[in-house]
Amino acid sequence: MQRLQSSLVSDFSLSRIAFGLWRLTDWSYTPRERLGLFEQMLDLGVTTFDLADIYGDYRCEQAFGEALKLNPVLRERMEIVSKCSIRLAGEVSGARINHYDTSATHVRSAVETSLRDMGIEQMDLLLLHRPDPLMDADALAAVLEQLVAEGKVRQLGVSNYLPHQTDLLQSRLSQPLVANQIEVSLLQSAPMFDGQLDYCQQHRVMPMAWSPFAGGRLFRGDDGDAVRVQQALHALCESRGLDPQVGAMQLAVAWLLKHPAKMVPVLGSGNPERLVAALEALDMEMEREDWYELLRAGRGREVD
Repeated sequence: MQRLQSSLVSDFSLSRIAFGLWRLTDWSYTPRERLGLFEQMLDLGVTTFDLADIYGDYRCEQAFGEALKLNPVLRERMEIVSKCSIRLAGEVSGARINHYDTSATHVRSAVETSLRDMGIEQMDLLLLHRPDPLMDADALAAVLEQLVAEGKVRQLGVSNYLPHQTDLLQSRLSQPLVANQIEVSLLQSAPMFDGQLDYCQQHRVMPMAWSPFAGGRLFRGDDGDAVRVQQALHALCESRGLDPQVGAMQLAVAWLLKHPAKMVPVLGSGNPERLVAALEALDMEMEREDWYELLRAGRGREVD
């Protein structure tokens, strides 16, 4: 498995593809079965595990911790990514309505709760899950740097932040924001044109691509955009002699991997065979014209 090395932080890296665990509690696995899945991913070179405090209605990190407790030594082979700043209404959060919260009090509490739920002492990367219009950059930066100094968080990043929002937070921090997790797929190519991926290249920030299959719409959608992409993927599969179902998934990943910002697709499937098949995209070459043919299908128009 290739690895992505951040040039900003020489001793920090993510695996070229990350394992997304936002549906971990939906897979109905026992803790032992979850552990087996984690071990399989690690053996394949997928060492980055992506979580968030709110996943599974605040239950995924606990499920992750239950499995990891069965073989704690696996922690040494992982990069654990978590996120906070979204509060979902309900008893767990105590929030009356869904909202964003980047207050120092909430961020500290969320991080410490995540560490306790996962049974770990430090997360490798903390991401601010969504931009908060009420973000006090000075107060937020202060608590983030305290969490790093205390050894509870190793590196810092953001998620779904636009360049100017990232710049604001970065201007208050003494250490670099090393990642931005954004939605990118053949059906969501806007980050390639709105400055998000340009910013990542310019500042050597690692872009993590969430929903790389557009929530399944890329393969099962029946709207015009989805059907057009499906036809383009299937045509490319046919020209390469690939099985259309597996090949379409591999090509969708390879399309992301070719981008020079060195995106890290976050794949979230509880089916080991599907994950193994997707990982074969790491060894696929994609010609420039094939890449643009898929881009054209996703955007629904020729390049200008």
